[in-house]
Amino acid sequence: MNHFELFNLPVALDIDLASLKSSFLNLQQQYHPDKAEDKDQGLIKSSEINQAFKTLSQVDSRAAYLLSLKKQDHHLDQSISDFEFLQSALEIREQLDEATSQEHLTTLKQEVFQWMDGLVREFKIDYADEDWGEARDTVRKLRFFQRVLNDIEKAEDQMLDDEDNFDLDDDF
Repeated sequence: MNHFELFNLPVALDIDLASLKSSFLNLQQQYHPDKAEDKDQGLIKSSEINQAFKTLSQVDSRAAYLLSLKKQDHHLDQSISDFEFLQSALEIREQLDEATSQEHLTTLKQEVFQWMDGLVREFKIDYADEDWGEARDTVRKLRFFQRVLNDIEKAEDQMLDDEDNFDLDDDF
């Protein structure tokens, strides 16, 4: 049973994330190790459910998983060789390093989402055309932007923490 079947979802890049979460919660209740007669089996099944959820909940890992189902997921850890993309990626990283406000991070996040939307469209075309080399390259790019998105969220949290700490200091 593949991850999509586990959650009763279509094998596709576009999935209903609310349905994924609902199915995940139902399966976790059903197979929770504390409720299982065989605790070891319950733990294994619960771990499988967690891994499947993690894989399907992010578009980059979902795309990579789709490639794995077609046995086309080899060399996904290779570097990106698209010079124009690398130039744009460097600029985005520099913007993140230089971000000094929540507004700047929000703008940068919107730009990353636009990039990811374009890459999702590219992946769908490449996948449908069975252009596996291009599909793998697109997954690498999606992974890059997912990491940038994670870093933006960390920066947002850090800014909020810094603001909270500043407010605490003002009270003294």
